[in-house]
Amino acid sequence: MWPAVLALIVKELLAILKDPRSRIVLIGPPLLQLVVFGYGATFDLNHVPVAVYDEDPSAASRDLIARFLGSPAFEVVARLHDAADVDRLIDSREATLVIDVDRRFTRDLLGHRPARVQLIVDGRNSNTALLVLGYSNQIVTDFSRDWLAAHGGGAAPAVLDLRANYNPPLNSQWFIVPGIVALLTQVVTLLVVGLSVAREREAGTFDQLLVTPMGPLEILLGKGLPGVLIGLLEATVIILAAVLWFRVPLRGPLLPLYLGLFLFVAAVTGIGLMISSLAVTQQQALLGAFLFMVPSITLSGFATPIANMPRFIQAATQVNPMRHFLVIVRGVFLEGSTTAELLPQYWPLALVAAGSMLVAGWLFRRRTA
Repeated sequence: MWPAVLALIVKELLAILKDPRSRIVLIGPPLLQLVVFGYGATFDLNHVPVAVYDEDPSAASRDLIARFLGSPAFEVVARLHDAADVDRLIDSREATLVIDVDRRFTRDLLGHRPARVQLIVDGRNSNTALLVLGYSNQIVTDFSRDWLAAHGGGAAPAVLDLRANYNPPLNSQWFIVPGIVALLTQVVTLLVVGLSVAREREAGTFDQLLVTPMGPLEILLGKGLPGVLIGLLEATVIILAAVLWFRVPLRGPLLPLYLGLFLFVAAVTGIGLMISSLAVTQQQALLGAFLFMVPSITLSGFATPIANMPRFIQAATQVNPMRHFLVIVRGVFLEGSTTAELLPQYWPLALVAAGSMLVAGWLFRRRTA
């Protein structure tokens, strides 16, 4: 079995490398998209969950906090009574922003001294963090102006003490570039695998393949494994570019990253084989691949937060492999996540991979019967 599968894998890789269109798919678009997304992509702010840690429960602090909560961009999710809860809420993503009002806030205001308000923001999404800080700075500026008008003083009495977890310089590339690993790996793998069987049908060699001693399962493996290898290689190149060119810190170990990458590529390969089994021509295979990719990217959390989507859409994203791999790759890069911490993302990927492979096998046997 395996010698025949290996021979088919070699044949498939040679066919991909000899085909000018396939070479373009492997080299051109990934490099172009890496540059475009790495340097040009930005995101809008839609939702900011806020936690409040008011160490000076006074009229002045309540007024300042009310200004934050009165903004449509902020929504209070917790009121804290212990400093230990601050990092916990940020780490678990329950809050994107924590407002920490210093216990000497009112006393410093009345003494015409700088009164400290610390904003602790989740820096994993640097674009959101920058927008949050921009809104916050405007709110504090308005509060300071109103306080000066009412109480007098020579300088702005409230100052911000900022801290961004996971992304101290608030570099947007630290958030975007790890996501490109998932995006480009899916695009290349899906196109390569999706075109494999359709290319054989167009060339008239698919019927010759069916009369060989290989069964449908062996042919399916021979068509799928090259896609897995190409996907892993493509992702490795992008990871190296992320670390060496864009200088994104890789804080976690490689094992959880590549475990998630393998499951992700396997899932995308299964979906590509499903498309390839249904398509008669390469044009149909390309159309099927793009019909899958558009909603997959939209519902992955790459461009818009999943938390902003309707609940039934959030539930539907669980079957999207890119949704889970984005959490894995960004977790390993920015948070240093371990294999145990990423288990909730691994098992859905494994289920999608197994399910897509089974359906692809059934479709393949049905089309070759």
